[in-house]
Amino acid sequence: VTAAMAVGVVLAGLLLPAPAIAAGPTPSPSPSATSAVPAGTSVFTLSPVANGIVNPGDALSVSVSLQNGTDAELAPASVTLSLGRTPLADRDDLGDWLDGGSPELALEPIGTDSIAAVEPGGFQVRGITVAADDPALAGLAPGVYPLAASYPGTEGTVASTSVMIVPPTEATDVGIGVVVPITAGPLSEGLLTAEQLAELTAPDGDLTNQLDGVTGTAAILAVDPAVPASIRVLGTSAPESALEWLSRLEAIQNSRFALQFGDADVTAQLQAGLPRPLQPTSFSAYMSSSNFATPTPTPTTTPAPSDAPTTAPTSQPDSALPSTDELLVVGPATRQGVYWPADGTADEQIVSRLADIATDDGTAPVTLIPSSTTDAGSDGRTVSAHGRVDAGEVLVYDSDVSTALDDASQQEESWLRGAPLTTATAYLAFAAAETNGPLLVTVGRGDGRSRVELGAAISAAFSAPDVTPRTIATVAAGEAFDVELTGIESSPERAAAASALVADESELARFATILDQPSMLTGPERADILQLLGVAWIGDATWPTELADHRAATAGTLDSVALLPTSPSDLYGSSAALRFWVRNDLPYPVNLVLYTTRDNLRLDVQGETPIVATPQSNTRVEVPVQARVGRGDVTLTLQLRSPAFVAIGEPESVEINVYADWEAVGIAALAVVVGILLLFGIARTVLRMRRKRKGTHAATPGPAESEATTEAKDASEAEQMSSTTDGDER
Repeated sequence: VTAAMAVGVVLAGLLLPAPAIAAGPTPSPSPSATSAVPAGTSVFTLSPVANGIVNPGDALSVSVSLQNGTDAELAPASVTLSLGRTPLADRDDLGDWLDGGSPELALEPIGTDSIAAVEPGGFQVRGITVAADDPALAGLAPGVYPLAASYPGTEGTVASTSVMIVPPTEATDVGIGVVVPITAGPLSEGLLTAEQLAELTAPDGDLTNQLDGVTGTAAILAVDPAVPASIRVLGTSAPESALEWLSRLEAIQNSRFALQFGDADVTAQLQAGLPRPLQPTSFSAYMSSSNFATPTPTPTTTPAPSDAPTTAPTSQPDSALPSTDELLVVGPATRQGVYWPADGTADEQIVSRLADIATDDGTAPVTLIPSSTTDAGSDGRTVSAHGRVDAGEVLVYDSDVSTALDDASQQEESWLRGAPLTTATAYLAFAAAETNGPLLVTVGRGDGRSRVELGAAISAAFSAPDVTPRTIATVAAGEAFDVELTGIESSPERAAAASALVADESELARFATILDQPSMLTGPERADILQLLGVAWIGDATWPTELADHRAATAGTLDSVALLPTSPSDLYGSSAALRFWVRNDLPYPVNLVLYTTRDNLRLDVQGETPIVATPQSNTRVEVPVQARVGRGDVTLTLQLRSPAFVAIGEPESVEINVYADWEAVGIAALAVVVGILLLFGIARTVLRMRRKRKGTHAATPGPAESEATTEAKDASEAEQMSSTTDGDER
């Protein structure tokens, strides 16, 4: 309401004769109008209407506002509007005037007004109109004229400077491209959630405001591919408002180019040692096949011969998930190979390395850089859009104009927005007169801008005197002029962060070999990294915390699969199966191999044991072992590895006390010895008996010989006995 009242005051001033003063009400304090005022200060602003453009025969209308950020009331003041009849000479003079005014410039008062007392936290807005037939405006040649408003303060004169632009009546139009980013702001997760999309694409959401602001204009869209990818991965489950937003983006015919995923800073990536900027790898982890299933069509009856089926066969529809390239499409009329590093970070080396990256359609890569980083631009001169830095092509956007448009696009109050819009128009007036080719400007990478604020900034650029819209392809197709870059300081903090993130990703990629689909881990990790390297995080105090949280989460993932601690155990008997447990905190089954090694020969152990660990649970693993002859302690070293032989987790050691079965071994050995001895004794006895039998058969006599032998034997025995008797008697 307050803003509408202020606009009404300004418009009413257009109807009053010069130097009439449009009386306005005393507004109540408004947070939106005073939030940007530093505490303890007041801000006085001069904002010309119609972006400061005054054609011959038109009136000059301005608004003056006083915002009170102090705790004391500001006294009423009499405001004087003054105009210089000598135009500013060039951009340097314009910059000096806007930065605080040039005392040597002669100004003439053309109107006065009174501002009532302003209470603490409040503001006052007044409108002043100078009629078209006022002598102060008569006879002014085309040019940019100094304009100022002032009032006497307690510590001296308080002034606010601006300009009035009188456009030339006859001039050749200069092509201009206005780059507008379509982004979702700083994110730490790879893709937007359904809830975030519903909020951003709501009627008053940021993405809706961005699309509303560019619709109907010739703006060049710089689209973050993470936004359409976030919608497409949800398939049929995406919010209706998000699907409608995506349809609108694809339907409008604005020329466009794709930013890096998440608007990631390409400079930080290349300074971290990467050969080229990172690209998303896979979005499989974000998609569900149920959201992409097409209903099976109902079979249709077709005329057929009597011997043919009456129902025509139908083929099963393809329900495959969309590819990565399909998810990242940003719409028609897309120019490939366009890179937009963070402002002021791309030096000659960065431009050269980006120029070496080939595009699919053979288009020469170009890098967007601000004119303030060029020698000519830093000297206050105009730089045409298409340039060449050594062998690399660049598109140079005007820093002064872009900064002013960015400021205007973030001003909620119309009576404040006119000041930066006039500044942008004034710089464009000089640029159009000085350039030797098309111009390029941007509205910055700000977020949270309404459709009115953004639309006003875009409209101001295209409505500037002597300019005509151009597409990105047209601007890049013009003649390229040699451009020299000034010394650019790198950001070691962001390069170090990019290097650390890439190192973590490399470890995660090795770890992901335990999955059937490693992309379920590596895909989200790459998307998260690109979002964390987004340009929107530059200057954000919470970025280091977000970075640390992500690295901690990555370390947690790397520790999500491991062996549970094992206590010492005893082994009785000759063989058994040792039991261990594998922890898997991932939502996916994992493929592992348990490698087991021993420190001595008392135990035989199975060296490799394949495992499929179930998701989010502990899985038991049994390792067969067998005791040898011996008794004592054996240390087993356990190490999990992926099928690609990547170590998973830290190795574990377990002590096994081996108690071999000595009694069984001794009895078995004794039984063998006894058995051998028995066999040997039996064999020897048999052999002796056989020899004895053979000797008996050989010594047996005939009948006569046997009788004689018997008599001889008896005689011999008698003789022996007689001898024995004689001996005894003696």
